Amino acid sequence: MKRKRKKRDRLLAVLFAVLSVIVLFPAVYVLCNSFMSPQEAVQRYGALASGSGTLDLSLLPGTFSVQGYVQVFLRRTAYWLRFWRTLAICGAIVAGQLLVSILGGFAFAKYSFPGRRWLFYLLVVLMLMPVQVTLVPNYIVLERLNLLDSYGALILPAMFLPFGTFLMTQIFKSVPDEVLQAGQIDGAGTLTLLFRVLLPAGRAGAVSLCLLTFIDAWNMVEQPLAFLRDSEMYPFSVFLASTSRDALAVVFPCGVLAMLPVLLLFWFFNEELVEGIEFTGIK
Repeated sequence: MKRKRKKRDRLLAVLFAVLSVIVLFPAVYVLCNSFMSPQEAVQRYGALASGSGTLDLSLLPGTFSVQGYVQVFLRRTAYWLRFWRTLAICGAIVAGQLLVSILGGFAFAKYSFPGRRWLFYLLVVLMLMPVQVTLVPNYIVLERLNLLDSYGALILPAMFLPFGTFLMTQIFKSVPDEVLQAGQIDGAGTLTLLFRVLLPAGRAGAVSLCLLTFIDAWNMVEQPLAFLRDSEMYPFSVFLASTSRDALAVVFPCGVLAMLPVLLLFWFFNEELVEGIEFTGIK
């Protein structure tokens, strides 16, 4: 039995090592190639950007250069403006999604009202629908609200994603009703129970929701292309994807810049994320 376990552990270790290399390779590739010179960037990827040629998977640049970073941080202010603008959009989406999810989860978990069970089933069904299915209905609603070609078109639909409400419902259900009853006896109101009892108990799950919502908002592509007509309003990821052949030298430095917010969030909140995953069973 011990030999079988050791053999299985070795196989799992090899499997995880291979998966780690596959997952980390794109990030390492972008980081290493961000130090190539503009001339080498055009030579390597110019044909590929034009729709022909093959991808060069070489990790190390031929000549070490920081000209790409100089252009991004000092010369091309458009990249910085879009970067901070996208951070603001993501912050608004996270705040709105968290508020809606907390209130919705509280209602589903601790209140009994007609149709609650069927509404929750509908919530689960909506979670199974891909984002692309909702683009046309959202477009029609946003058009009637005169929100097309504005940042509200990106923020408003992202605030009401069903996953957040589902997650907070499961978190609040884990808190015993006796705790709330004790708070009511002490004179605590509804909002006090929600924000001083339930929410602190589910802090790890709420942090996990914020991280996942931020990543989803940071990487959004379909929504800006569908709801924004002015390309100057595109968020950072879409703007980077539409970079012209003449700006190939800044693509990889911008790629490093695009990874920084997510990496920093995971760095500072990794314990809460792991705890939230263990507590809520996020897959």
